[in-house]
Amino acid sequence: MPAREDIRNVAIVAHVDHGKTTLVDAMLWQSGSFRENQDVAERVMDSMDLEREKGITILAKNTAVRHGGTKINIVDTPGHADFGGEVERALRMVDGVLLLVDASEGPLPQTRFVLRKALEARLPVVLVVNKVDRPDARVDEVVNEVYELFLDLDADESQIEFPIVYCNARAGTAGLTADPSDLESTLEPLFDTLLRTIPPPSFEDGHPLQALVANLDASPYVGRLAICRIANGTVRKGQQIGWCRIDGTVERAKVTELYVTEALDRVDAEEAGPGEIVAIAGIPEVTIGETLADPDDPRALPVVAVDEPSLSMTIGINSSPVAGQEGSKLTAPMVRQRLDQELVGNVSLRVVATERPDAWEVQGRGELQLAVLVELMRREGFELTVGKPEVVTREVEGKVHEPVERVAIDAPEDYIGVLTQLLALRKGRMEQMVNHGTGWVRLEYLVPARGLIGFRTEFLTETRGTGILHHVFDRYEPWHGELRTRPSGSLVADRRGPTTTFALLNLQERGSLFVGPGVEVYEGMVVGENARAEDLDVNATKEKKLTNIRSSTAEELVRLIPPRPLSLEQALEFIRDDECVEVTPASIRLRKVELSASKRQQAASRRARARD
Repeated sequence: MPAREDIRNVAIVAHVDHGKTTLVDAMLWQSGSFRENQDVAERVMDSMDLEREKGITILAKNTAVRHGGTKINIVDTPGHADFGGEVERALRMVDGVLLLVDASEGPLPQTRFVLRKALEARLPVVLVVNKVDRPDARVDEVVNEVYELFLDLDADESQIEFPIVYCNARAGTAGLTADPSDLESTLEPLFDTLLRTIPPPSFEDGHPLQALVANLDASPYVGRLAICRIANGTVRKGQQIGWCRIDGTVERAKVTELYVTEALDRVDAEEAGPGEIVAIAGIPEVTIGETLADPDDPRALPVVAVDEPSLSMTIGINSSPVAGQEGSKLTAPMVRQRLDQELVGNVSLRVVATERPDAWEVQGRGELQLAVLVELMRREGFELTVGKPEVVTREVEGKVHEPVERVAIDAPEDYIGVLTQLLALRKGRMEQMVNHGTGWVRLEYLVPARGLIGFRTEFLTETRGTGILHHVFDRYEPWHGELRTRPSGSLVADRRGPTTTFALLNLQERGSLFVGPGVEVYEGMVVGENARAEDLDVNATKEKKLTNIRSSTAEELVRLIPPRPLSLEQALEFIRDDECVEVTPASIRLRKVELSASKRQQAASRRARARD
């Protein structure tokens, strides 16, 4: 088959924080994409506010660098399993992958996830061992671990014979030997290896146009952009094309604008040939997985297959007594419209109707993915009520099966005992334990996904903030039975009003508080965590009674313990089944699903009678 020797399409895949986006920065700088004196932000590919704040990549984005006479299209992918749908789409646009592995941490669960996808697609792999300058680098062991991972994933002989490049992405240096002092001062060895190993895109001569829509973007000027890889044929600006929809119908459409990527910019193009990654405007309803083809001979390409979601939570309108005071988007149609809009660009999400007309069940890959969606909506002015995350079960041969996650933990060896105890309570099974001899130990477990909801906060507390935890979906297994939930109860406000220092002073002996003095609370709002297992209705608005008799303690300074504000992720982890999170642009509040204390008491009595 003929091939385009002047193009290479490659995806950079790795575990979170192993340096993918930093490596793309270095490749852009060294290919002359920026002026010498140009002011460019660090991790320039992480363009969303949320990506910069969290220091992670959420959306797959593509760029292009030129090396010699060859254009290299690079797709930067997210490192979290929660955004795995982005990785699956990105792999449909490329002919090979750069697998990036940290020289100290080695392959982690997300490395396994992305590598499995790449091997299934039979893509050639270039292994890049990054951060070889780290004082705790263990390069040889990491390379052996990668070989083990390939064998574990049933790679064939041709796939295991991968080239290895050692680099320091932050400094922009690379070499073919593991010694940091032998690295060349540029990424030239990486570019050369990439051009040698990644095959040029091949196509069929004379075949009609075929381009698969793998991603979407939007422009304020030309509307929705379909980002696609041209498999065969040529597309021209102003051309009539056949739009093969997911439901099997074919419609005619016109290419109003055609763009190709140069460095970080999209530039106008009159035409683009096979193997090129292009952005096409003019089809406002196009979605991911559809094919743009020849109108006279439309031939659809196979649709992108994406793993099923494993976690769900309910998102609805804000129904609390203080609703409408902080946000601008409050109604059910607005929330539904925004969720539908998210579905267009996010193939790994599902939205399912519930019994209530003002709430929907949103299914996704993990807590982080769903929390990022809620955080984005909150910043857009929405007020929402978000329920507790739950696992998505499925029935296999008449038995209920639940998702099981592969968990990798790196922690100081002093905490092995407490961690094994924590994971045993959550029905975790140890798969492997490795002590690197540096005082740190790596534990690998298989744990039911619902056992990990709320685990991260407890894990960080028990390891004094030193532990590192990563998990990725592994498989479905039969239901593991009842799991222990949160050991503590909630302190629940029993009336509306502003909190007072006097009331909080007495309450802080009962547990830790989430609110400070002068905060408006309402009946059913969770104001703190009870030290005991049961919920406690408390009066957080009680004022000190004043008399005209002078008290010897009146002049004493009242010292309140500072409240513990919860982030959105922490709030979602903390809540129980009968609680939910009220999310507004200005605040995050925890509350009971049933606000009335008397009705909660009646429901508890009915449940107790039913058990007896």
